Amino acid sequence: MISIDQLSVEFSARPLFADITYVVNDRDRIALVGKNGAGKSTMLKIIAGVEHPTSGTVSLPKGTTVGYLPQVMVLSDSCTVRQEAEKAFAHLHEIEADILRMQKEMAERDDYESEGYMQLCERFTHESERLEMMGGSEYMGRLERTLQGLGFRQADLDRPTSEFSGGWRMRIELAKILLQHPDVLLLDEPTNHLDIESIQWLEQFLASYSGAVMLVSHDRAFINNVTNRTIEISCGRIYDYRVKYDEYVSLRAERREQQLRAWENQQKEIADTQAFIDRFRYQASKAIQVQQRIRQLEKMIPVEVDEVDNSALHLKFTCSQRSGDYPVICNEARKEYDHVVFDHVNLTIRRGEKVAFVGKNGEGKSTMVKCIMQEIPFQGEVKVGHNVQIGYFAQNQAQMLDGELTVFDTIDRVARGDIRLKIRDILGAFMFGGEASEKKVKFLSGGERTRLAMIKLLLEPVNLLILDEPTNHLDLKSKDVLKEAIRDFDGTVIVVSHDRDFLDGLVERVYEFGGGKVREHLGGIYDWIRSHVEAGGPLPNPPARGGSSYAKLPTEHHTPLPCGGAGGGSSSSRGAASYEEQKAQARAQKKREKELADAEAAVLQLESAIAILEEQMATEAGSQDMSLYEKHTKLKQQLTQAEERWMELMETER
Repeated sequence: MISIDQLSVEFSARPLFADITYVVNDRDRIALVGKNGAGKSTMLKIIAGVEHPTSGTVSLPKGTTVGYLPQVMVLSDSCTVRQEAEKAFAHLHEIEADILRMQKEMAERDDYESEGYMQLCERFTHESERLEMMGGSEYMGRLERTLQGLGFRQADLDRPTSEFSGGWRMRIELAKILLQHPDVLLLDEPTNHLDIESIQWLEQFLASYSGAVMLVSHDRAFINNVTNRTIEISCGRIYDYRVKYDEYVSLRAERREQQLRAWENQQKEIADTQAFIDRFRYQASKAIQVQQRIRQLEKMIPVEVDEVDNSALHLKFTCSQRSGDYPVICNEARKEYDHVVFDHVNLTIRRGEKVAFVGKNGEGKSTMVKCIMQEIPFQGEVKVGHNVQIGYFAQNQAQMLDGELTVFDTIDRVARGDIRLKIRDILGAFMFGGEASEKKVKFLSGGERTRLAMIKLLLEPVNLLILDEPTNHLDLKSKDVLKEAIRDFDGTVIVVSHDRDFLDGLVERVYEFGGGKVREHLGGIYDWIRSHVEAGGPLPNPPARGGSSYAKLPTEHHTPLPCGGAGGGSSSSRGAASYEEQKAQARAQKKREKELADAEAAVLQLESAIAILEEQMATEAGSQDMSLYEKHTKLKQQLTQAEERWMELMETER
C-alpha cells in the first residue's frame, strides 16, 4: 500500500534517518518504537505529508486516504461536540446537497422526455445509491457510537467543545479520524488522553479495522494488543520485525547475541591473521602466504552489531523517616464544583501500601490528590498522618518548569547541601550528561521535561509518593526503570495512571472513581478490570466487536467503600448468594456471552459480504449490474437488523 524508498532526513546537518526502505501493507498493524528523539513522530509526519524528507520518496497508490493524529494540534471551539465530529462526514454532506439540488431541479422541470432530463434522473439515482453505499443513512449512529466509545456521554454531544479540556477535545479529533475510515491510520500517542475503558474500546476498534494502522505509543499493553509488526528506529536505521512488541524484544536480544558471537569470532580470526602477518612479514619463504592473508583482511566484511542505548537511567527514591501507620485517611470527604465530583468517601491508606487511583477522566482522581495535598477546599475530612513527608508529581509538573533556565540551573536552584556537588553525576544518570545539561528547558521534549521534573522530586527524602500520570511522555525504557524504582521504594505510594502495563505488578489495591463514588478493589490492575466487567461496570461503550481481552483473568474480590447508602450493597448481596445461585448466574452469563458472540459473528459475516459485493460494484461491469444493487440493499437491511440485535444484547450485558 505505502512504499518508503531510500528515505533520508537531516536536521541542521545531523542525520536522523539514512536510506530507509520498507513497505506498509494493507492489513499491517505497525508499532514504531525507539527511544525519545529517534524520529518516530517525524516518520509519521513524512508519511502523512506534513513534513518532507531530505531525500527519498514515499509512494501511495492513487486515491489512498490517510488519517493522521498528531500529538499536538490546533482545536476548534466554535461548535458542539456532535457538530465537530460531523465534519468527518463533509464528503457525505456534499453528496446530500448535490442530491437535494438535483431533486429540486427535477421538480421544477417539465421536459420529461428530453435527453437532459433522463441524464439528470440517472445522475440522481447514481448519487442516491452512492450515498447509501457510503452509509449516508446511518452515519449519525456511527458517530454517536464512536464518541461514546471514547468516553463521551449522550448528554455531552450537544455541549460546546469549549467546555471540554484539551484532552477531551483530542478525543473528538480522534473520533473524526476514525469516522472518516481512511485506508491508513497514523496515530501518534493516541492513548495519552484516554482512560482505561476508552483505551480498551480503541484496541478492539483497531483490531477489526479494515485498513492499515501505524502508531507510536509508550503504552506497552496497548501496542501488544493492537499491533502485529514492530519497526524499531535506532541510530538512523530501522529494524523490521513482523511480530508483537514483546516478541520483538526477545528476538532483538537473540539477534544481538548472535551478532556478538559472530563479531567475537571475526575479531579472533582478524587477530590470528594479523599475528601471522606480523610474524612472517620479513621471511621470503612466507611472502606468498603473507600477501594472501593481507588480501584476506582487506576483503573481510566487518560484522555489525546493533547499537544499544546503554545510557543508564537509575532512579532511587530515598525513603525518609518512618511515617505513622495511616499516611492518608479520608472521612466522609466531599468535593463539588458546579456538580458533585465525589461524596461520602471513606478510605484509609496504610503505611507501605502502593495503591492506584483509576477511572474515567473528570471523575475526581486528580481532585482527590489535590485534597490530600490541601491545595483546594473540600468538605469532610482528609487527614495526612503523623510524620508524613510527601513527594508530589503533578500531572502538569513537566510544563511548570521554567523554560528559560538550563537543565543544570533548574536542578541547581533546588539542590541543597552536599547534593550540589553531585548535580553533574545525577544529570548524567538521567541522560542529561555533557552538553545536554546546558540545554534550555524550553527546547526539551516532553519525555525530557518529565525526567527533569523527576530529578527535582528525588532531591528531598519523602515517605509518601503521590504521582499523577507520571508516565506521560516517557519512553518504554524510562517507564520500566521508573516502575522498578517505585516498586523498590520503602514508603507509601499513590499512583494516578491509565497505563495498565505500568500498574501491573506495582499496586496491590485499586480505588475506582466514578459516578461521584469511590470503590476499593483488592488486588492488582487486571484483577480490577476483571471484577469491574463481572460486576456490570461500564464496559467500553459501545463495546467493540470481538469480546474482551480479559475474559480469562482470575476473579478478584472487590469491596465498595462506604460511600453513603446504596454504594455498599453489592458486596454483601454477593456474599449472601448461595452456591446454587452462583452456578445459575454463571450459566446465565455463559448463555448471554454465546448469544452475544453469535450476534457479533453475524454482523461481521454480513459486513464481509457487503465489502465483497461493493468491490464487485466498483468494477465497470459491476456498476451496470442492477442485481448487485438489489443484493446490496438486502444485505444492508439484514446488517441493520443484526446490529440492532447486537446492540440490544450489549445493553443487556451492561
